[in-house]
Amino acid sequence: MIRVDQAGEYGATRIYAGQLAVLGDRHPAARAIARMATQEQRHLEEFDRLIADRGVRPTLLQPVWNVAGYALGAATALLGPEAAMACTAAVETEIDKHYAEQLKALGDDDADLAETIAEFQAEELEHRDAAIAAGAENALGYPVLSAVIRAGCRAAIALSKRI
Repeated sequence: MIRVDQAGEYGATRIYAGQLAVLGDRHPAARAIARMATQEQRHLEEFDRLIADRGVRPTLLQPVWNVAGYALGAATALLGPEAAMACTAAVETEIDKHYAEQLKALGDDDADLAETIAEFQAEELEHRDAAIAAGAENALGYPVLSAVIRAGCRAAIALSKRI
């Protein structure tokens, strides 16, 4: 769980870095994206700590997630701020499901990890809701864009669990 969550938070930081690189810091959407990026960085730092503390091997795919996350963020931002928000909404929808599955699997076995996951899940839902409020569903081709990104997230989760 910790390996895949660390990989996901790393990927999220790279998505936001790509979006901010394209949109810049003066774009109206940049403030919301920067706030989300700061929260994702905090999530990443916590999972980095857990990896070290618990002796968990990080995914070998981190270099792939570095490039793929940045490319996804930059590509969606190039399509416009609504597409960037559509990316966030799609990713966070899958992360919510992923975290919910983890919390169910953990049960009462690891209260500290469950508390961390629940806290981060709530923040990811805030990101999703903020993205929808910012016009994610108005992005050109939203249903297809969202479906493709969500499928990519599911694939990344599955791969990070194994590699």
